[in-house]
Amino acid sequence: MLKFILRRFGSSFLVLLGASLLLYVLTINSGDPLKDLRESNADNREYLIEQRIDFMGLDQPWYARYWDWLTGVGKCVIGQCDLGTNRSGQQVIDLLGLAAASTLRLVVLATVIAMVFGVLIGILTAIRQYSGIDYVVTFLTFMFFSLPVFWAAVLLKEYLAIGFNDWLASPDPGFSWPTIIVVGLVLGLALQAVLAGNARRRLFTFLGAFVFTCAALPYMDWLNFARYPQLGPVVITLVGVAAAVGATVLGAGLKNRRVLYAGLITAVLGLVAYYATYGLLWDPNWLIILILAVVAIGVAIAIGRLMGGYSKGAATLVSVFTAVVMGGLIIVEHLFRSWPSYLEIVGRPIATIGSETPNFTGTFWEDFLDKGTQLLLPTILLALISLASYSRYTRASMLEVSQQDYIRTARAKGLNERQVILKHAFRNSLIPITTIMAFDFAGLIGGAVITEQVFGWKGMGELFRTGLEQVDPAPVMAFFLVTGTAAVLFNLLADILYAVLDPRIRV
Repeated sequence: MLKFILRRFGSSFLVLLGASLLLYVLTINSGDPLKDLRESNADNREYLIEQRIDFMGLDQPWYARYWDWLTGVGKCVIGQCDLGTNRSGQQVIDLLGLAAASTLRLVVLATVIAMVFGVLIGILTAIRQYSGIDYVVTFLTFMFFSLPVFWAAVLLKEYLAIGFNDWLASPDPGFSWPTIIVVGLVLGLALQAVLAGNARRRLFTFLGAFVFTCAALPYMDWLNFARYPQLGPVVITLVGVAAAVGATVLGAGLKNRRVLYAGLITAVLGLVAYYATYGLLWDPNWLIILILAVVAIGVAIAIGRLMGGYSKGAATLVSVFTAVVMGGLIIVEHLFRSWPSYLEIVGRPIATIGSETPNFTGTFWEDFLDKGTQLLLPTILLALISLASYSRYTRASMLEVSQQDYIRTARAKGLNERQVILKHAFRNSLIPITTIMAFDFAGLIGGAVITEQVFGWKGMGELFRTGLEQVDPAPVMAFFLVTGTAAVLFNLLADILYAVLDPRIRV
């Protein structure tokens, strides 16, 4: 395996070297970097031209400029990267750091959401092949995949940002009864399609969801939830217990009481942590949250190991999942607490452009809300577009695996459907999905150029586009360095994951 990895690294290095040379030559020959100054009427035009020639090294032959760039990149080995300056004299390494941080903040969450929900939707549609929900999901995913990014971004800005902000700014923001009925009908139809069953079960599921919606939305209006949201210990406990039970059903089955008790104990300790950390989380910092997260995961692992018995692995997973859910709910509760004060500062919370409010000052949670609301629209857009590929690949892979002999053998041995799907079919269907995940994440690190431009994000895509427009090779090569290296590393990671998922590949 080590020999294989080293060989791949060697071949990848040669590919990156050749590609960098080609891209450098293409970039410097794509236009005139002095065009705007040659057409200028400024009195100091000649000085500006000489200054730009000096910054960009235009008085040197192309191979000398490329060698200077390659030498600067080679210094990264000793931690002294020198990626040169752009045509304005700014250090590209500084611009790259800001652009990479902005892009990662934009695409990581969208990619994770698309992966998780895409895989879940793919499994569901594979299980319900050719059912009503399969056709509806297929139609929706391909529709989202086919949407022009700029047009979908405009729709999100109009209805999810401007429309919501106008509704929230009204004297009495509330849900009208036609809206409540439509939401109840849609939720009821979707839930009965997902849960399936006979006609009676579907009817009760639909009626239950509809009645719950018609009761919950007016109650939220009465609480003025839009301006003063809250969860409270009761809701946090109920959701935590539901997470523990649901994870037990999927991971081990409700008959395995040890696993169930591990999850329930974690949920109860999460409620204790809600009160114990309330003052500590009033205005924390990232270090405090990281320490608390590590402690929570450690306690969850300990509970799973102590309570699991012969099912220590399943109990640990259920306990950790429950701890993550409880921790997330506690963070949401603190965000809800800061929402009214945040509204007083910004007025219209859902932003349509930029990655953060300029010169924003507030508490930790208010700053968190500011960056989160700026992130909302582009995250939804990227997740919806990426959702189709993950769901379709998962569905196709699951259907192919389900026809294999070992799946029929597993059912013939008497294993329940949960074990057949999760422990046999799903794991083996992950191999082709792993490739898509690796390359998709590597590609997104390069930045969503159109999305960044529409929403005013100064990320990797913006860095690349600006470099090309200005015929400036330094930003373009910095972009290539990050994205090319990411593509190679994630390709290698996919190969290693193959061996983890399927031991036969190791041979």
